[in-house]
Amino acid sequence: MALDVAWAVDWVRESARTVVEHRDELVELDRQIGDGDHGENLKRGFTAVVGKLDALAEPPAAVGDVLKLVATTLMSTVGGAAGPLYGTAYLRAAKATAVPALDPAGVVALVEAALDGVVARGKATTGEKTMVDAWSPAAEAAAASAAAGGDPVAVLTAAAHAAAEGADSTVPLVATKGRASYLGERSAGHLDPGARSTQLLLEAAVVAAGRAS
Repeated sequence: MALDVAWAVDWVRESARTVVEHRDELVELDRQIGDGDHGENLKRGFTAVVGKLDALAEPPAAVGDVLKLVATTLMSTVGGAAGPLYGTAYLRAAKATAVPALDPAGVVALVEAALDGVVARGKATTGEKTMVDAWSPAAEAAAASAAAGGDPVAVLTAAAHAAAEGADSTVPLVATKGRASYLGERSAGHLDPGARSTQLLLEAAVVAAGRAS
């Protein structure tokens, strides 16, 4: 099956639900190595996105239209680093998905474009204890799944699993980017909140795909 506009809309709604559910967890993770606002910022941002979806006069025509709405809303409502990072990720992903539905290659393009956006905005690479440590293995796993003949849901599921493993891999790392880098060695032993939220958002995409299939 392909992942269409209805899936993209459901992904956004599921993302909003999951960031509300995990708001306190993300706040605590960010409090340990950052400024403690990641969960509240994402809750505010995705709540605003859902409000804009509900107000649309007509349904979006392409998956990219949905992701562009996410991008522009997060950029205008989410403060700190998360707004520009996720906004750029969704904006790049929107440009790569200007079609009514995604085939396996389209899912790969979405994840790879999101990774490119995060890297371009954050100037980070893997191993620096950032959300790149979740997006990068997700993109690699998506490409591998598509190359092996996986359908769109399988490709998306592979990306989400790899993001979870990537997020877990940030725990022993010493941060060298962002606010957590101010802590130096004391940043080790903590899960990066951006990597964790990346995992949650990709898992929300899989949940929505399960409802669509």
